[in-house]
Amino acid sequence: MKKKFTIALILIISMFCFVGCGPKEGSTQEQSTDTEAETQEEEESKEENKEENKEEAETTKVADSSEMTEVEDVVQDWMVPIPGSDLVDGSYDINVDSSSSMFKIESCKLNVKNGEMSADMTMGGKGYLYLFMGTGEEAVAADESEYIHFTENSDGNHVYTVPIDALDAGIDCAAFSKNKEKWYERTLVFRSDLIPVEGFRDGIIKTASTLGISDGEYQANIELSGGYGKASIESPTKVRLEDGTLIATITWSSPNYDYMVVDGEKYLPINTEGNSVFEIPIKAIDRFVPVIADTTAMSQPHEIDYMIRIDSASITNLE
Repeated sequence: MKKKFTIALILIISMFCFVGCGPKEGSTQEQSTDTEAETQEEEESKEENKEENKEEAETTKVADSSEMTEVEDVVQDWMVPIPGSDLVDGSYDINVDSSSSMFKIESCKLNVKNGEMSADMTMGGKGYLYLFMGTGEEAVAADESEYIHFTENSDGNHVYTVPIDALDAGIDCAAFSKNKEKWYERTLVFRSDLIPVEGFRDGIIKTASTLGISDGEYQANIELSGGYGKASIESPTKVRLEDGTLIATITWSSPNYDYMVVDGEKYLPINTEGNSVFEIPIKAIDRFVPVIADTTAMSQPHEIDYMIRIDSASITNLE
């Protein structure tokens, strides 16, 4: 009897042990689910970090303002964008203004064909590997096939051929520095002022003929730009139309100008005393035209580039 009781007790204890060793709250299955969730969160966090690191890496590829020289505003108030459709097909020497003194264009040839424009820019240095016509961020995001690589001319200078949407307008240009390995943002203005009147299609440029001005004596406001900012000219000034050519009287604030050059022609003063006075032809109205004035005020005679503009709205008859 005692033996039977012992066996029964062993069986009862065994059953309790079996029940006690069964699944509990926080079982292996639930722990596995929690582990998978944690792993997924870690993976998502890693992906987010990757994206953040990528954005940060792209940002560091574009130079910030602290890494660049002082930026100059090269888009002037008088400028009106000129599309390629306004020009006659051909090649023209033009000037290019850059917002950065570190991005120097020595010379530029404008090419026009069927209303499309491109420019061959000969650079003053060799510090850039390639250009992109857009912002630095756009350059980073762009495919490398869109980057503009340089060619070398016979003098070993770097030449970039870039597309142009309009003259006399600010155009974004990013330049990739060879040493810094970063994109530097520039604003370029491809200027139209060196293009002769004959390079524009009919009706684009205002002239005495298109304004219907007849031969005679007139007065008009005239504006001077360029130079070193020390000289000025009298305005309003006398202008006359003679055989279809508009002649402007230029009276300088100095007696030290001994000649002027317009369209390659040299003009001498019409007076011998007082401030220098010249009579020069002006082909385009309401548009800055380039002229050169030679001054003897320096240690040696020096030619200075200026721009002159006659305002059509101010032209009044003196007769």
